[in-house]
Amino acid sequence: MSAAFGLLASGCSRAGVVLGQRPIDLALPNGIDVGFNHRGGRRYRSPLSGEWRNGDNLEQMLMDGIQSAEEEILVAVQELSLPHIAQSLVAAARRGVNVKVILENNYSTPWSQQHELDLSHHGRQRLRRLKALADQDQNGVVTPEEERKSDALLILQNGQIAWIDDTEDGSKGSGLMHHKFVVIDGERVITGSANFTNSGIHGDAGATQTRGNVNHLINIQSPALASIFKKEFAQMWGDGPGGSKNSRFGRNKTAQPLRTVKVGSMNVSVLFPPHAKTHSGQGLDLIEDQLGRAKKTVDLALFVFSAQQLTNKLAERISAGVKLRLLADPGFASRSFSEVLDLLGVALPDRFCKLEAGNQPLTKPLKGIGTPRLAHGDKLHHKFAVIDNRKVITGSFNWSPSAAHTNDETLLVIESPQLAAHFTREMDRMWRGAELGITARMQRKLDRQTRKCGSGVKRG
Repeated sequence: MSAAFGLLASGCSRAGVVLGQRPIDLALPNGIDVGFNHRGGRRYRSPLSGEWRNGDNLEQMLMDGIQSAEEEILVAVQELSLPHIAQSLVAAARRGVNVKVILENNYSTPWSQQHELDLSHHGRQRLRRLKALADQDQNGVVTPEEERKSDALLILQNGQIAWIDDTEDGSKGSGLMHHKFVVIDGERVITGSANFTNSGIHGDAGATQTRGNVNHLINIQSPALASIFKKEFAQMWGDGPGGSKNSRFGRNKTAQPLRTVKVGSMNVSVLFPPHAKTHSGQGLDLIEDQLGRAKKTVDLALFVFSAQQLTNKLAERISAGVKLRLLADPGFASRSFSEVLDLLGVALPDRFCKLEAGNQPLTKPLKGIGTPRLAHGDKLHHKFAVIDNRKVITGSFNWSPSAAHTNDETLLVIESPQLAAHFTREMDRMWRGAELGITARMQRKLDRQTRKCGSGVKRG
């Protein structure tokens, strides 16, 4: 266990074991640590409620890495709203560490400088949650001092930390700057599915039943891998804030192929989408190829799954005898473009009564397809696959055409039975109590759309 990413956090967030439950310590390959914010067998004190809860403290993991830095910290994350992360970055800069941050343009304005009337419905909800967290004395008024201490981007701004977003290239922004990675001292990469937010890690303010979107982070100690991530960061950063607008995001970046490095005895491959649909080895093609190599088992835990070619490949592998377990986020599983519905053999017209172009529901529904039971307000935010208990696919990459062809994303393939065992354990945890097949929620939506649309109309 590396000191920079120790699962035993200090102070009030110190991890512990669940009383009466003996944790199972699985081995990890040299150079890799992994944490899951909903796992059993470990506890930490929630910074939202102050209560003990099951899981690894992903925020503390990030802070441990930041606090270990001696020379450089590169952060590329869609959203950063955790004030303690911001304070750790400012503290690192004050001790001489070079700190650079890249954000998604929808989340690159300090919330204390936003106005509700200028925001979307989602933006207004987010602003209200952040204000509720900042209101430490719960008097209904957020003072300038409370803003100063609680607004993560204001903390970065006051600490003179340089940051840009995906409009730095002079555009209105790429599809999404969806990365979630940190590179430390050119030696270590921390990445995974989690945004650096309370809702992504701990839960929503004022909603005590939530425990954060279901996420994970991986720490990989490898100068060779860190070098690849640094090059991706450099393309996006260009010359930084202002300057000659030579930052590159989305399809304006120079497309890079899959690159593989050795970390100890295992292969770690990384791809940075987006790529053109015709690009050989683009993200969906890479996943399709990996699924095609499955011989015994495939476990999938996915936030979004909307790529028809992967449904076709899964059906092919099932017919060859591969056992599939797939869990998808309940909110996305029943959307009209969800491939979960295709795997279950049903088609759902959208709100305009149109069917997705090229939609091909399976004539024989697959078994082993479901959604986990989550607290209201939480999402299954993983994007991972475990193939034959020896290979893990993970990163920020949702299994969708947008991720492959529009967004800035991280897609990793790690060949390690030891690491795979950790993700299998997470899958086992979610599988217990999961709802399989067409859930009541899906059926209600299907019935409602059938009454409205009949069988729907195919898009041209």
